[in-house]
Amino acid sequence: MKNFIFSICIALVLSSCYQVERNCKDFQVGTFEFTYEINGETKTGKSVRTDTLSVDYYENKIDTFTIRWVNDCEFIGRKLHPKDYSDSKPIQMKILSTTEDSYLLEYSLLEDPSTKKRGTVKKIK
Repeated sequence: MKNFIFSICIALVLSSCYQVERNCKDFQVGTFEFTYEINGETKTGKSVRTDTLSVDYYENKIDTFTIRWVNDCEFIGRKLHPKDYSDSKPIQMKILSTTEDSYLLEYSLLEDPSTKKRGTVKKIK
């Protein structure tokens, strides 16, 4: 029993020392490629982001968002020209982890955790 408790304590100590890599500043500006799913079909889109704007290209559509960085790893996006009220709701985006050329993103409508989703975004420029 003592060995079991000791093993659990060692595992907790070692796992608490592990930090996920987050070099978010490397992904604040650039050209990105992302995949998304609609009706069970996986599609690819592209996003070009500056400090304050993001232009997204997907399904032969173009959407422009104003963006405001909350911290190095999180920003709020708002459509520049929404078509209706639901289209005007801001989107919260958080970079959870990074690799050399991609990041894991968690996003949802601001203040609506029931819409939370995750995806991987790859930096292409």
